[in-house]
Formats: sequence, structure tokens, C-alpha cells
Amino acid sequence: MRLDDFDNNINVEDQRGQSFGGGGGGGLLLGLLPLIGSRFGCGGIVVVLLIFAVFGGLGNIGGLLTGGGSAPPTQVGRSGVGSAGGGGAAAACSVDAATRSTCNAFSSAENTWERLFAQSGQRFEAPKLVFYGGQGMSGCGAASSAMGPFYCPSDRGVYIDTSFFQELEQRFRAAGDFAQYYVVAHEFGHHIQTLTGASEQVRNAQRGASKAEGNALSVRLELQADCYAGVWAAQNRDRLEAGDIEEGMRAAEAIGDDTLQRQAQGRVAPESFTHGTSAQRQTWLRRGLESGDPAVCDTFSGAI
Repeated sequence: MRLDDFDNNINVEDQRGQSFGGGGGGGLLLGLLPLIGSRFGCGGIVVVLLIFAVFGGLGNIGGLLTGGGSAPPTQVGRSGVGSAGGGGAAAACSVDAATRSTCNAFSSAENTWERLFAQSGQRFEAPKLVFYGGQGMSGCGAASSAMGPFYCPSDRGVYIDTSFFQELEQRFRAAGDFAQYYVVAHEFGHHIQTLTGASEQVRNAQRGASKAEGNALSVRLELQADCYAGVWAAQNRDRLEAGDIEEGMRAAEAIGDDTLQRQAQGRVAPESFTHGTSAQRQTWLRRGLESGDPAVCDTFSGAI
């Protein structure tokens, strides 16, 4: 996919090179278990621990904790690089090729959704993009590479450890620039859900729901974010290249709950799904791609 270079006014922070303590990935994981339990129930904790054990702490599965918690926002940046919004994104976005590519996708998503919101008479508020390496800190608590890319509604940040893209290609066999762009666009889709109120509605509904009901609501939220990623791509269809859509479909298949659970534990537990099956993720990504219309992304009405 041919994307323009990022706009220098996107809000970017860089936490790479910072020390956050916690004894490494294992310590961060233990600290995150209460958040995982409150978000996904005991089943979610079991799945995370299984993936952590099987994959050696690198169970990056594309935003397992998307939605995050409700801790006070925390912003940390490397001196001279962090807090790079307001015209200072160039330094943070030029660290390496993966970083620049991420910034290009983020900037494109921001421009696209700002335009779509304007067309519908809605007010758009831009999120921030935060890079971290291995460990980090978000408004939702500690960040770890074991979490994969995620969105935190508390500080409206899209958090990316670019090492996930290497794992996406090597471990999950989902190579290609569009596969990476899909991940960024999916997390940006969660910001759109924050702006529309969908995320808050789901969190409120989950408070009085059973574990299975809460998981089912999470699946619908995640599939909508997949659809929104497709909408972004469709709105930039003239920039797509041969093979891009196939790359996106392979990525969606690779991070489906059923595929990940089968790899991690040799069996599938549908009641513990929080993101949707591979087939569901592909279906909703394709719906967005084929229509380019956010209105088709209503995953909360009818079957999914």
C-alpha cells in the first residue's frame, strides 16, 4: 500500500529507552493479571498464562487488552523525543523503517477519520501514538510486549511495540506492509469507538454481565474495530496494491481467537473468545473493505 509520509502534526510519544522497572515481562504480566481478570474474567487470565507459557512470554496477539482499564493517564517520553505532538513528530517517527511505516499508517487513519467525521457533522478528536520497547506505561497501567499493540481509552493512546510486526511476519506467517497497517488501523478503530461512545456502552454493559456475556460483548467490539480498519483501507483504495487485501486477510486469520487458542493449548474454548474467530475477523474486515462505510460496521445488531 502506497502511503504518504506522515503529517508532522500527529501526536507522537516515544517511550523506548525508558526504564519502567517491574522485573521484565514476567513482572509486568503479573501486575497486569488483575486488569485482565476485570476485563475478561478468569478465562482471560487462563488464556493469557497459557499463551505466555507456550510462546515464552511473547504471546503478542494483536491487542489482547484493547479497551484497557481506567487508571489515571500517564505520559512518559524520552528526552528530546517523547511528547512529540504539535509539529515534533519527525524525530520520534524516524527511528527506523518500522516506526516510520507505523507513523504513515497512523497519520493516514487520522486524516481519513477526521474527514469522515466532518462529512457526518461529528466532532473528531485525534488520539496519540505511543511507541514503547518491551516495557512501557499507559494511562491504563503497565505496557508489555506480551500484550501486543493496544489502545488505552484513558489517555486515548494507540500503543505500539514495533517488534510485534516482526513476530506477525515470522511467527504468525502474516507478512506484508498492509498486514501491519491493518493492525494500526484496528487500534485506531478503537479510538473511533471511544469517540462514538460504543466502548463506554460495552464497558457499562459488561459490569452487570456474566463472564460469557462480557466476552461476547468484547468480541462484537473487536469485530467492529476490524470493520473500521477495512473502512479506512477502502477510503484509500487508490493506494492499494496487488496482494494487499490478501495480506490483511492472512493477518486477520492469524490473530483469530480460535487459531491462537488451538496453537497455545491444542483446543478451542468459544466461551472465552474476546476478539472473534479467524473467520469472523476476516468477514468484518472484508465488509469494511467492500463498503468504505462506517455504517455497515454495526456488529451489535444481529448475528456476527
